[in-house]
Amino acid sequence: MCIMNFKRLEHTLGKLNTFSKQGQGINRLAYTDEERQATQYIIDLCEKEGMEVNVDTVGNVIARRKGTNSALPAVACGSHIDSVYEAGKYDGTVGVVAALEVIRSLNDDNIRTEHPIEMIVFACEESARFGFSTLGSKAMAGLLKKEDITNLKDKQGISIQREFSKYGLNVNEIKEAERSKEVFKVFLELHIEQGPVLEKEGKQIGIVTGIAGPTRFKLQIQGQASHSGSTPMNYRKDAFLGAAEIALTLEEAAQSEASRGTVATVGVCDVNPGAMNIVPGMVEMGIDIRGISIESREVVIKELYHAMQRIEKQRELKMSIIKLNDEAPVKMDENMIDSIKETCEQYGNTYTLMPSGAGHDVMNMAQLSPSVLFFIPSRNGLSHNPEEYTSLEHIAMGAFLLKEEILKHAKVSQKLVR
Repeated sequence: MCIMNFKRLEHTLGKLNTFSKQGQGINRLAYTDEERQATQYIIDLCEKEGMEVNVDTVGNVIARRKGTNSALPAVACGSHIDSVYEAGKYDGTVGVVAALEVIRSLNDDNIRTEHPIEMIVFACEESARFGFSTLGSKAMAGLLKKEDITNLKDKQGISIQREFSKYGLNVNEIKEAERSKEVFKVFLELHIEQGPVLEKEGKQIGIVTGIAGPTRFKLQIQGQASHSGSTPMNYRKDAFLGAAEIALTLEEAAQSEASRGTVATVGVCDVNPGAMNIVPGMVEMGIDIRGISIESREVVIKELYHAMQRIEKQRELKMSIIKLNDEAPVKMDENMIDSIKETCEQYGNTYTLMPSGAGHDVMNMAQLSPSVLFFIPSRNGLSHNPEEYTSLEHIAMGAFLLKEEILKHAKVSQKLVR
């Protein structure tokens, strides 16, 4: 029996979260001093456990525990430690510290496995700083090209190339971060849910069946700015009212597809000129439509285009739309899903099968090996928020499940006597 030290896990999580820029919540954005210092903290802990640690050309940390048969592919696990602005303490970090605790517990009990075990801390999972998500895992899976990121800048105008150079990384060597399918046997990611389903349904574990792929648009609506007091209602060409109608149409379309897990969000709405006494002349909207069913997502997208044509005519507006990205949904491996179900049933953990509306590094790792993502509950479903919280009890449950799955796939070869 491999005993895990959950107080040690809790201490590591607390220490990791001291690496944060001042402000509300956690501010540990990708490729900042705070994020790189936190990365070094994890590297030091891994090396203390006797792991071989490498940092690739985009900043992914790869810590390897040797197996008794070095020719076998690795059983890999991990997540990320970079954050959004004013984040919580658990998003990504739980998966990292849980993976580390699995290694520590194996070392404590002198358990050796046939397959090597890799713990991966992925760089730049969040899009908060540079507007580009899962950069590290995309590079590892061979899904990233130099031109995808060369011109990226943050809100302060700092280029990603400058930050790469600052920390000894190299945009020109992205291809060197790629790894082959032969390297991995399986990949597992433990994460907090970031939603309310598990708490609402009273379940301990969420086994993810698929990860939604987003289609994102920038929609510009051109009306006519005019004086709010002297322009009668029936003569107005109000761009914002057109935008509001678009947003409500999207809500209605997504509601009709809710049973298939599709959602639609208007997360950006810039109104110009932006004065209380001027009828809005132009609006720019950011639209996110995502789901695990491409067919369902297309239903909502078609409704968006139909609404644009109708509202343009009715309100005498002009609309132009740009598709920013279009990512395919990713299914998790059915055998991996069944494996976690069996482990949950063996130890009496309640679980539910569910999609993930949020993207994760595992969606890219699924291109390299059979992969699975599983969730533990978030209080009130909050995430990307300083109030984000997951209890130690639930973290311990997830870490234990992660350990059991790793041992199942890595295969215990021997338990050494001290």
